[in-house]
Amino acid sequence: MKLKVVLASCLFVGALPFSVQAKAPADKVAELGGPKYTCIGAEKAGTASGVAEYTGKWLESWPGMKGKSGFEPGPYADEKPILKITSANAAQYAAKLTDGQKAMLKKYPTTFYMNVYPSRRDFRVPDWVCGVVKKNGAESEVVHDGLGVTGTTGGIPFPFPTTGLEAIWNAIDPYRAWNENGVVDIADVYASGNIAWGKQHFMTMALANDPKKRGSYQDKINAYFYTAYYLPERDKGFVAVGFQPNDFTKDSTQSWQYQPGIRRVRQAPEVGFDYPVPPAGLRTVDDDYGFNGSPERYTWKLVGKKELYVPYNNFKVNDPAVKYKDLIKPNNVNPDYLRYEMHRVWVLEGTLKSGVRHIYKKRTLYIDEDTWLTLAADNYDARGQLWRTTTITYHYSQQSLSYHRGASIYNDLTANAYEAGYLTNEAGNKWWDLNSTKITPALFSPDAAARGGH
Repeated sequence: MKLKVVLASCLFVGALPFSVQAKAPADKVAELGGPKYTCIGAEKAGTASGVAEYTGKWLESWPGMKGKSGFEPGPYADEKPILKITSANAAQYAAKLTDGQKAMLKKYPTTFYMNVYPSRRDFRVPDWVCGVVKKNGAESEVVHDGLGVTGTTGGIPFPFPTTGLEAIWNAIDPYRAWNENGVVDIADVYASGNIAWGKQHFMTMALANDPKKRGSYQDKINAYFYTAYYLPERDKGFVAVGFQPNDFTKDSTQSWQYQPGIRRVRQAPEVGFDYPVPPAGLRTVDDDYGFNGSPERYTWKLVGKKELYVPYNNFKVNDPAVKYKDLIKPNNVNPDYLRYEMHRVWVLEGTLKSGVRHIYKKRTLYIDEDTWLTLAADNYDARGQLWRTTTITYHYSQQSLSYHRGASIYNDLTANAYEAGYLTNEAGNKWWDLNSTKITPALFSPDAAARGGH
C-alpha cells in the first residue's frame, strides 16, 4: 500500500499518568498581561541589539488594510532592509544566526543571503486567548510520562516554561487558525536545478483553537486533516483524511486513504516520526511546523532565550503577485522575497533517546517568544553533522486573528536540494481561507475521502 500523510502520527505507547512539573507560581501568573509580560508570557521590553518593544497595537486590522480576508501586503510593505547578511560578512553576525543560516551562507555564497528589516511586534492575540493562557498558567501540567498535558485548549499550556517538555508542548499547541482551506503547491528542487511539482487540496480543522468549541487537552481529538492529491500525476486522485489526538498515550493519529487504483477507502497503518513525506522525501512527517506529533523519542532541553535574526512578518513571499518562476530558484528560494527580523526566540534541543529510532540524532528548534510558533529548525544526522535546516514563513492573517504559516522551506544540505511547500501564490481564488464556518468534521471522514477521490 502506498502511504501518504499530512500530519504526524505516533505509535501507541503506554505510560504512567504522573506529572513531571509543578504549576507556575501564582504571583508569576498574575504578571501576565502586565507591564513586564504579554498575556502569553513574552517579555515586552525591547533590547539594544534590535529586538523591538512589544506594542500589540493591532488585532484584526491595521492602517491601509483593504479586506477582511485574502492576501494583504501587510503594514510593513514599504520598509526597506536595514542590513544584508552575506557570506562575506557572516562572521560579523554569527552570534545572531542559527547554525542552519550559517551553513546556508557558507554552502551557497552566491545565491543565499538574508535581508534584515526592522523588528516589529505589533500584533496581539484575542482577549479570550489571554484568558485561556492565564488559566493554564495556574493549572496545566505535563502528564503521562510527557505524552500529554492538562489544561484548556486554544492557548499554550505553559506561559513560563521551565522544562524542555513544557516548551515542546507549547510549540505543539500554539494559538493559530482553527481551520484552513487552500490549494497548495510543492516545489522539490534538486541539485541539477530540476524542479518536481506537487499540488494538493489541503484542509485542517483544529477544534482546540475554535473559540466557541475549545475544550480540554485531555479530549480525544486535537485536529482533523484532509489532503487530495492533484500532482504529481502518479498520485492524482489519492485522498487522505484523519485526525491527530491531544494525548499520545490515549491514541495515535488515525488516517483513512482513498486509493484510485483500487477505488476503495482503507484505514492506513500508523506512519509517523521520520517517515519520509511524499513526493520527494526531503523532509520527515515530524518536520511539519518545525516539529509536530509525539515528543516521545527525544529528550528535550530548554536551552533558554536568544536574540537571533529569524523569518518574521513574511507577507511578500506569499503574495499572489510573486510568481513561482521568480520565487523558486536553484539552491534556495529567492532571498529577495524573504524578510528577517531580530527577535527573542526560545532555543529548544531534542536529543534522540537511547534505544529508539529516528534519522535525526539531534534537532534544534527556534521558537518565537510572542507566538510559540517554530520559525526555524536545524536537524542533525547520526554522526551529529548538520543535515537539514527548516525555514517557516508566517504572515499575520486578519481573517484568523493569528499568524498563519505560508511558504515552508526544507533545505537538505547533503543532497544540495530543497522543498518549498504550502505555496499558494498561484492558487487563484483558492489562496488561504481561514476560520471558515463551512469547514465541519464531516469533511474529514472516510466518506469524504471517497467523494474527494472520484
